[in-house]
Amino acid sequence: MDFLIGTGRCGSTLLYEVLARHAQVGFVSNWDDRSARTPRSVRRNAGRIYRLTTVPALERRRLRVRPCEGQRVLSREVSPAVVDPFRDLTADDVTPWLAGRMRRFFGSRAAEQGAGHFIHKFTLWPRAAFLHAIFPDARFVHIVRDGRAVANSHLQMNWWRGHLGPSRWKLGPLPPEYREEWEKEGRSLVHLAGIGWQIQMDAFEIARAAVPADQWLEVRYEDLLDDPRKYVNAVLEFLGLSWTPQFERGFGRHAFRSGRMDAFRRDLTPDQLALLTRSLAPHLRRYGYAVQTAETA
Repeated sequence: MDFLIGTGRCGSTLLYEVLARHAQVGFVSNWDDRSARTPRSVRRNAGRIYRLTTVPALERRRLRVRPCEGQRVLSREVSPAVVDPFRDLTADDVTPWLAGRMRRFFGSRAAEQGAGHFIHKFTLWPRAAFLHAIFPDARFVHIVRDGRAVANSHLQMNWWRGHLGPSRWKLGPLPPEYREEWEKEGRSLVHLAGIGWQIQMDAFEIARAAVPADQWLEVRYEDLLDDPRKYVNAVLEFLGLSWTPQFERGFGRHAFRSGRMDAFRRDLTPDQLALLTRSLAPHLRRYGYAVQTAETA
């Protein structure tokens, strides 16, 4: 059992769909997520269908079988607390019944699919300490993206609740230091989206300390787009998978486009970008992102 984790809008879906092309990888499918009445044959053959489907009509997102986060099916069969917590889940949140449900949920699907490697994706909170307590051998691939790009993307999503204020979004109350900064800077929604990324990244840093170093791999989305073969291969090796001819064919079906990588520079005003960069600068530098002097002025 292995996990892809990230803040959301971080590029994890692309990597998830690429890894699911591997013949040894099993996953929760969107059809399984959609209905409790999904035929067992579809659940059992989700990976095969996903890897072999070439009919254009079935490639449309509403029709094709593809890997997904399974939020609805996890809520139905495990607990909504796993899917939609107001804070990160830790080892202290693991109860025997919840651990049992998690093991049965993923174990039954891995067995149905005959998958040597079952991979699942979680976004928003890392949940890594929680998952490590249940699956102590699990490996975690953390996909990191420039926080300014993540914030910009969240602002454009119709499900982002930040416009209702921090009392109504999914990240809980603002920690005092972030609340003071947000109030001081004028309570900008752009700024709030950036603070949301920082809150999540703080949680990822805490969660990382709970997982053995050799079971955690960090990959920047920008590096993945710049050299997809190199970084996908690094992830495969970390997960104990080899690059096979069949995977090569599946890999070739994915486009790694970098056109929107710096869209936040076009989508935000200079003042908004400067505020966002100034707020996020310590976190950005920690993950190797260049921060120009003019942007932090």
